[in-house]
Amino acid sequence: MIDEVFVHKLKQRFGDKISGVNLQNVDPWIEVVPASVVDVCRYLKEEPQIAFDYLNSICVVDYCETDPKKAAKAKWEPHIEVVYHVSSIRHKTTGVLKVMLPRWKDDVEGRIPELPSVASVWRTADWHEREAYDLSGVLFVGHQNLRRILCPEDWVGHPLRKDYEMPLEYHGIRGR
Repeated sequence: MIDEVFVHKLKQRFGDKISGVNLQNVDPWIEVVPASVVDVCRYLKEEPQIAFDYLNSICVVDYCETDPKKAAKAKWEPHIEVVYHVSSIRHKTTGVLKVMLPRWKDDVEGRIPELPSVASVWRTADWHEREAYDLSGVLFVGHQNLRRILCPEDWVGHPLRKDYEMPLEYHGIRGR
């Protein structure tokens, strides 16, 4: 679904809010600036010729290398990618959107990055965003019920972050 015509149409409408494109990937994707993710997603859902009416998943990729030697060779700066997989049931098409975020808000370690919630666009985002928040530490601003979904409420940290350290003990249970 995501091809040159699609990207051209999207760039005409949103301009520099579309910050990247990769049409060579197995699943071609577009990159959206964080502040515009809701507007772009709403358009992709409501535009009849696109009609991405189903949010399949939201996943988070942590680009962090904890080994200093490997980090020095990395071709990227540490960051978080939030990936949205969407489908149009009517047109039998799929698409991928990405949003790049810093690993920590304002470069302060421990302050998780923020991204506007798309739960007002797709109701299933309610659950996907809670999982992404819980496991990967992305704060979805505007989410009506953003709380942990898999870890206990008193769990500290976000287990899918590459620099996460499993606690030695949790309520008397040995961790490692």
